[in-house]
Formats: sequence, C-alpha cells, structure tokens
Amino acid sequence: MRHMPQSARPTEVFEWDSGRQRRVLDELAAEEPLEIRVNGEPISVTMRTPGDDFELAAGFLITEGVITQREQIARIAFALGPDGEPSGNLVDVTLATGEQLDQHRLDRHFVASSSCGICGKASIDRVRARNIERPSDCFAVDPDMLIGLPDALRSNQRIFGRTGGLHAAALFDQDGVLVAIREDIGRHNAVDKVIGHAVLACGLPLSERILMVSGRGGFEIVQKALVAGVPIVASVSAPSSLAVQLARDYGLTLVGFLRGVRFIIYAGESRLIRCAPQ
Repeated sequence: MRHMPQSARPTEVFEWDSGRQRRVLDELAAEEPLEIRVNGEPISVTMRTPGDDFELAAGFLITEGVITQREQIARIAFALGPDGEPSGNLVDVTLATGEQLDQHRLDRHFVASSSCGICGKASIDRVRARNIERPSDCFAVDPDMLIGLPDALRSNQRIFGRTGGLHAAALFDQDGVLVAIREDIGRHNAVDKVIGHAVLACGLPLSERILMVSGRGGFEIVQKALVAGVPIVASVSAPSSLAVQLARDYGLTLVGFLRGVRFIIYAGESRLIRCAPQ
C-alpha cells in the first residue's frame, strides 16, 4: 500500500492572541472518503476520519442491516485502487460462503436513508420492519456511576486532544469501566466503529454495555444501539424527538445532557436503580 491515510494532519496557521500574531503549527482532524464494498460491489461512501476502517465497515454493515451477525463476514481487506495497489480509502468485505447480498433491498434502503425528508413514522416503521429485539431488561446501573462517564470519555479521546475536532463513542460496563472508545469526524461513524470493534472481537448483542456519545443522541444513534442490543445510551447533549420516541417504543434507556452532577432521563428510567422521584 503506497499511502495509508492519517487520522490527523499538521498545517501551518496564524494565531491571534490579545493583539499578537504569530505563525504556529497546528493539527487538523483528517477527513477522507471511505468506499465500503461487499464482495467487490460498492455499497456506500462515507466521509470519515481514517483509522479503524475495518471496524467502521463491519459496524456499518451490521447497524444498517446489510448483515446481521459476525459469522457472515469471511474477510475484510483494503481493496485495489485504480493503480492496482491496495488503497487505504477502499475497504472490501467478503461474505462467508453461501451468504448473498440482496442488492435490490440495499438500494432501496440507502436511497431512503440518504434523504432528509423521511417522516418520523416512516423511519420508525423501517426499524420495526427489521424485527429488532428490545434490549435486555436485566441490566441496571447506579445513576451516580453515569456522572463519571463524560470525563472518562473526554480523557481518552486521543485524537481530539490533538485536533479538537472529533466526535467519540465509547462502551462502558456496568461499573463504568471503559471497554472501548473510537473517534471520528462523524458521530455516526464513531458509533459504527465502536460497535464494529465489538462485532469483530466478541459478537453481539451488547446487552451489558452502556453506549456514551460526545454529541447529541439522534435517531440514527439510538437505532444503531438497538441493533447492537445496547440497553443504555447516554450523551452530553440533547436527544431528538424521534430518538426519544424510538427509545420509548423499544424500551431503551436514553440519557441526555449528562454534564456535571445532572442529567435527564428521556426513556427507560427503570434501568437506573435509584431513579425514583425524591
């Protein structure tokens, strides 16, 4: 491979500080296209931060319903570019023997998901059509533990610390111990990366994990969590109305505005052991 894309790139900038100007070296979060192929056929192009690309591809295929389990993947590798050399921006997923890609269903799915005009009912009906199961009701946590997750997330954002320009998604266990963290310029990609890591390492469901995200808890993030079997999703910002509706419909615990010693529970409060009103 002639060129492996980097997750951060140096650049020279002018810094203005209290009237003083100087030229300094800064680092930027990289953004490059990744083409995901299945059995050699292109199915999606996403703008992402290079790194953990095999996990991104696996997570994307799982959370978008292209495949349903780790065993369907036989191999993931960088594909050949126009020059005949492996390209760091092309990933090909080879399905296991006997597994077939339903290209017609895939085309319909991505035409729909690429549109901003889909109504809430259509979006949730599409989730229901995939027969996604409700997350486990046997998983519960102490609310006080959640308070420490944002600091744990932030302190482990390696590339964000250098660039200040990336989202993060992390998996924590019942005691708030960090299990895995991934970063990306796109918050959906960060979620796909961390779920893809779990898929390739141990499989699904993630019935004893908390998903923490650095941005808002949108519909797509809740949907991806449900596919992975995650029972609790927490974010430092607000969820969307459609995310709350989806979480309530499927019994997922959705926490927002997790900052300092305060947070808001939008759905699934029964998994927080001491959350009864005082």
